[in-house]
Amino acid sequence: MIQYIHLMNINLSGKNALVCGSSRGIGKAAAIELAALGANVILLSRSPEKMAKILPSLANSGNQNHEFLAVDLSNHKDIEQKIQKLLEKKIIHILINNTGGPPPGLAHQAQPINYLDAFNLHLMSNQILAQAVIPGMESEGFGRIINVISTSVKQPLDGLGVSNTIRGAVANWAKTLANELGQKGITVNNVLPGATATERLTQIINNKASKSGMTVEDVTQKMKSSIPLKRFGKPEEIGAAIAFLASPAAAYINGTNLVVDGGRTKSL
Repeated sequence: MIQYIHLMNINLSGKNALVCGSSRGIGKAAAIELAALGANVILLSRSPEKMAKILPSLANSGNQNHEFLAVDLSNHKDIEQKIQKLLEKKIIHILINNTGGPPPGLAHQAQPINYLDAFNLHLMSNQILAQAVIPGMESEGFGRIINVISTSVKQPLDGLGVSNTIRGAVANWAKTLANELGQKGITVNNVLPGATATERLTQIINNKASKSGMTVEDVTQKMKSSIPLKRFGKPEEIGAAIAFLASPAAAYINGTNLVVDGGRTKSL
């Protein structure tokens, strides 16, 4: 009997990956993982200083070319101008949409402008970037659009009213794109991180502590106790999930929400 050995293809050599919000946290972790799989990584954030420090730490086989792009995702004209200049040089095969979440707070206390600002920062910036890179993906017959959002898509999180609302909009936008682009070899998926040890989580914990009268330590332990794994996620664990969805091995995964939360979300 002949035995066939099939190795999962996660090689991203020759692929160009644009990673938003990559100066820290989950975005930085995703960039590191994508580079380790062979991709040419373009870091994108508002901070050129932070990205310049990260660039040398990205894996490089010798054939990879990493760079960074300083862009304010709340400035749509800035996005359009700089992404077009980038696309004059290269095709983007992988787009990681990742932006820091809106400030915490109750939904009924948020001002209308808070919702509008979040919509522009998240969904509209995603749309501008996607529209820019999709033609190149079509020409290559390969594309990955991965949106880093939140488990609030499945289960709204207390005290994150604006975020819950906007994250849901992004998820439905992504599902619609997945239906439209699948036939072109472009997949669109969402990664839903749970409580992950980032600056964003520290902000949320501090906000809960100040409003509840609990100590930061008590809030932290309470949050960890709600997670079956009894700990917060590591940015690199989220980054690994993102990198897998970007790989050829994930070619038949399309239009889904991948929850990476240690089991905290109660729904399937």
